[in-house]
Amino acid sequence: MGRELTTALEGPWSGFEGHEQVVTAEDAPSGLRVVIAIHSTVLGPALGGTRISAYGGNDSPGWAAQQDALRLSRAMTYKNALAGLDHGGGKAVILGDPHTKSIDLLHAYGRVVESLGGRYVTAGDLGITVADMDVIGETCRWATGRSPERGGVGDSGILTAVGVWQGMRASAHHRWGTADLAGRHVGVVGAGKVGGRLIGHLIGEGARVSVVEPSKVALDALMAECPGVLVADSLDELIAGDIEILSPNATGAMLTSSLASRLRVEIICGGANNQLAAPEVADELAAADILFVPDFMVNCGGVIQVAEELAGCDLARARERVDRVYDTTERVLRRAVIEGVTPLRAAEAEAEDRIRAAVR
Repeated sequence: MGRELTTALEGPWSGFEGHEQVVTAEDAPSGLRVVIAIHSTVLGPALGGTRISAYGGNDSPGWAAQQDALRLSRAMTYKNALAGLDHGGGKAVILGDPHTKSIDLLHAYGRVVESLGGRYVTAGDLGITVADMDVIGETCRWATGRSPERGGVGDSGILTAVGVWQGMRASAHHRWGTADLAGRHVGVVGAGKVGGRLIGHLIGEGARVSVVEPSKVALDALMAECPGVLVADSLDELIAGDIEILSPNATGAMLTSSLASRLRVEIICGGANNQLAAPEVADELAAADILFVPDFMVNCGGVIQVAEELAGCDLARARERVDRVYDTTERVLRRAVIEGVTPLRAAEAEAEDRIRAAVR
């Protein structure tokens, strides 16, 4: 297996624009091609998920995978810091078809992570299941998010949905003076393992929910559990309705300047990573008086859950920490008002404060 190590910039954490280490690896027999980005280990070993994607339609899939890893690992540094975890941020991207990944490929990937000696702890992300994490763990000590049968905490979507729900409640309190979502109309994009569970929490609280979800399997499962949910045929149809809160829970970069100009919602709060297509969209949303709640602040439930696997698998303790997303969201939104900045910048500053304190 070939492996190339490069350090992005000098220093222990290279400010917030650099990365401590970027690893690219290939394994010809299994077909593995992977990029691992370690953004920071100031607070502890970098912790972040692994995703697999073919990056279809891109002329330079390797470049696209690297950029994805760099963006996501930086967000993981902020996410872990805001969650109060003793972990820095990292992310891995495997170039490939998630439907054809092999045991050999997962074993080869595990060996790459093992070679980093614990600087990076990997978990699941898009295209990587709990069963896959069990396989990766066969060649790697630094794998978490495994099945309970293998000593793990299972599907991290459970607590991710809880964190998004708590962040949404805190956002509602900030905007409307009450955290009660009963009667509020929430438009949810994606009804998978996070979006579907989030909808369950919202329906249980008495909210009205509309959803757009391309997978018939996911939609059928949702309707069996929550028959009162309204189904939209497209994102355009969803945002044309009277929804007050938009919750992106599918792929990233959904919030473009074009979409922002057409939104009439008051709050955006969801579990998808990297929802902004570009940083300036946060300013455009603020100018339109739309409260954008940074995804890395509220979708930390999953990483809290998998971090708990390293500390004793006490899910009650993890749930208690995830419930505190409400308090973090309230604090950051207040800071944004006081400092006259966007919630995105306030959340980044909050995370940076914790890391700078650790450096000192």
